[in-house]
Amino acid sequence: MGKKVTRESLLPSVLEDDGPETEHEGVELGGIGSRPPSRPSKAYSRGSVDNQTVTLSDGSSLGRPGTVDEDYDTDLDLKEPEQPYDPTGEARYREACKSLGVIPASYFLRNMHHSELNMTHHGLGPQGTKALAVPLVTNLSIMRLNLRDNWMEATGGSAMAELLKENCYITEIDLSENRLGEKGAEALSSMLLENTTLVSLSLSANDLNDKAANHLSLAITTNQRLERMDLSHNKLGDATGEALGHAIAENTGMKSLSLAWNCIRGRGAIAVAKGLGANIFLRKLDLSYNGLGKAGAVALGEALRENNTLEELDISNNRIPPEGAIRFSIGLKVNKTIRILKMARNPMQSAGCFGILTSIQSNPASVMEYLDFSDITVNLDFDALYSTTKETFPSLQVKHGGIVNVYKTSI
Repeated sequence: MGKKVTRESLLPSVLEDDGPETEHEGVELGGIGSRPPSRPSKAYSRGSVDNQTVTLSDGSSLGRPGTVDEDYDTDLDLKEPEQPYDPTGEARYREACKSLGVIPASYFLRNMHHSELNMTHHGLGPQGTKALAVPLVTNLSIMRLNLRDNWMEATGGSAMAELLKENCYITEIDLSENRLGEKGAEALSSMLLENTTLVSLSLSANDLNDKAANHLSLAITTNQRLERMDLSHNKLGDATGEALGHAIAENTGMKSLSLAWNCIRGRGAIAVAKGLGANIFLRKLDLSYNGLGKAGAVALGEALRENNTLEELDISNNRIPPEGAIRFSIGLKVNKTIRILKMARNPMQSAGCFGILTSIQSNPASVMEYLDFSDITVNLDFDALYSTTKETFPSLQVKHGGIVNVYKTSI
């Protein structure tokens, strides 16, 4: 049973006016001047025009007033106006900035519809990064995102991790130089356990230590979609080498890994080398500017005997002596995949360079294309060997620190 309609229960546009209009209405209905008082036969709006008739509804009989939709006591269905479709998330970004008390980045607003967004050195800070993460959760355009050097710290890093758990369009992200620390690395590692679309992640220069590496090693072991990872310029030591060595051995998706400019030495270097020997997917490994030394070089040489996928190896500036270089070169006698080898700025002298080139010359299956011995002077013995090797491998290029007028090669 319908409830009685009162003036207070309806909007003004559906209120029935009192006065002479009521009498006139009865005349228009063919002389029928009476009707149930609770159901108006016609609803007038404020300022309506006189002499309007009420159309009889279909099926009404002669002598009965017609019924219209307003005659029934129904609750008004008041819907909020729908917000316009916002695929970039601009409206959400402005709201987030207002809520967090930060100024919206005009560069972001102008470029948030592009597939690639470069916001390096914008000084977002932790709060600005949190605001930026809000629209990126639902943004459908951006696939490559560069946020290098924005001082986001662990708070901002955690916000980035949360958005990457939801966003399925971003495939490459650079979070380098943001002071993420262990907490930021932990949040991003948790993200990598869920994300299945990210293929490139750069965490260079983020004050990451061995504890941070423990979190990341689990993510590297589990995530098989990530193809490129940059952990250079951090504080990763021997414990990191041991943790990542196991992860490298188990991973079946990583193609490029940079551990350059860290503190991986001794047992850590040996662990990484063993992981490389067991890996069957890695194409590029950068270990430059660590402290591999003789032991690390020997272990890497053994790894190259087993590994048949690595194409580029950088072990520049790793304190590798002549004997370490020669022991390393043993792996090159059988390796069939290395194309680029960088050993610049190692104290291995001309003797070490000579040993490397000799092993390549003795391997008919070698595909070596480029040797980098920058800042290492070589003697005439090496130069003569290089000329001979070029006959077998005409595409081989060698970069060194110059030739001294000496023929004797010694260790």
